[in-house]
Amino acid sequence: MKKLTSFLSVAACALVACSRPASTTASAQLQINGAGATFPYPIYSKWFSEYSKVDPSVQFNYQSIGSGGGQKQILAQTVDFGASDGPMTDENLAKAPGKILHIPTVAGADVLSYNLPGSPKLKIDGPTIAAIFLGSITKWNDPAIAAQNPGVDLPNQDLVVVHRSDGSGTSYIWTDYLSSVSPDWKAKVGKGTSVNWPVGLGGKGNEGVSGQIKQLPGSVGYIELAYAKQNKLPFADVKNSSGNYVTPSLDSVTAALATAEIPDDFRFSMVNPPGADAYPISGCTWLLVYADIKDHAKGQRLVQFLKWAYGDGEKMASTLNYAPLPDNVQTRVLARIAEIKY
Repeated sequence: MKKLTSFLSVAACALVACSRPASTTASAQLQINGAGATFPYPIYSKWFSEYSKVDPSVQFNYQSIGSGGGQKQILAQTVDFGASDGPMTDENLAKAPGKILHIPTVAGADVLSYNLPGSPKLKIDGPTIAAIFLGSITKWNDPAIAAQNPGVDLPNQDLVVVHRSDGSGTSYIWTDYLSSVSPDWKAKVGKGTSVNWPVGLGGKGNEGVSGQIKQLPGSVGYIELAYAKQNKLPFADVKNSSGNYVTPSLDSVTAALATAEIPDDFRFSMVNPPGADAYPISGCTWLLVYADIKDHAKGQRLVQFLKWAYGDGEKMASTLNYAPLPDNVQTRVLARIAEIKY
């Protein structure tokens, strides 16, 4: 009798297990893979973590390898989505086996960060930044820097320039800005996710550049605002097109984003915008998704996530120093997401 009772209990448990929704069994293994930009990594990590509470049956695996890597992997279809802070070129889009959509998510700031005794607050303009990264300004007490920072004790110390070593959307925003304020930079270097840097040391990802700046006295480099704040690194106010020195912040990036002209394909630049309060080295970041996703289950879950991101996700942006997209742009993007087939 005891054996019969035991058997019935096991059978009952098996029946209950079989009747559970698929979402807690087979669907629990569904993994959506992405790769690309380090610029938005803090906010994307937050989104993926929070979304796992909304839909525990899907897991996002995101590799923060740089925008260049994200573009390459979405082209090769080795990931389900890519991420980039620089829009893909027409040439690259033409290589894709299908139509790739640019889904803008949030905007942020590239900041000029540095390692100086006492971490003074500096002010700097675009032509001076370009001269530093061209290698024509080599000392911290150079007259061009000193003239903009009266009262600051600038050392007679070599500038150690740090830049990205990988294909980078943060670099795209940076070089896009420098090309807009320095004809010399535009002619000699230009803009792109990867460029031939005239001087400096390379660091992989925003993480790598942040680490170099923290370790190297006299260093100067560019990183995303969230990384500067997380690492407690100082950063400069930058002179904008209205002639004002503006502190990079959520408000000043939002002011820059408000002036952006956003076309139907959502590929746009927002560097050096008009506006008294706009921070001049601001940029948007995009998720790269095929318009026709072959894997039905992944496509369905990815679209559900994107719809969530433009509701609850955007509300989290400001807590991590990113600017959410304006409501009218969110409406346009949601309409585009609704067109994705799977």
